[in-house]
Amino acid sequence: METLFETVVRYFTQEEWYFLKMDSRPTLQMSFNGSNGKWLCNANVNEEKGFFSFYSVCPINVPEERRATVAEFLTRANYGLMIGNFEMDYRDGEVRYKTSLDVENSEINLSLIGNLVNVNLLMMDRYLPGILMCIYGNETAEAAIHSIEGEG
Repeated sequence: METLFETVVRYFTQEEWYFLKMDSRPTLQMSFNGSNGKWLCNANVNEEKGFFSFYSVCPINVPEERRATVAEFLTRANYGLMIGNFEMDYRDGEVRYKTSLDVENSEINLSLIGNLVNVNLLMMDRYLPGILMCIYGNETAEAAIHSIEGEG
């Protein structure tokens, strides 16, 4: 029977992604070109716990003086999201979007992996301009989220 990591590798191979396998852990690293930018992605597997996670990492770390604004933007963005969430590391300003799946005691298939990966990529691509507005444009979080989501 195929391991979870082997299934994840098979998905990205079949989808013709170029990726690197990390030596130290069951992780694949790759890049993605969206409509609004290019960023790194990580596909992580924890075989023991039956856990798969996929991260899109924002290409710019948030400067310390803009972290509070970006944190508010991410909180506003996260509200109402059905799958996944944004998170920011306050130590270095790294922002990423995470989708994950617990498949312990169940089967994972390529369709589930694809759904998880695709929603992740779509969300980073959708909200990346707002993150950049908060970093470079000195926009308020509210104005930036409004430019992405509209009036609701």
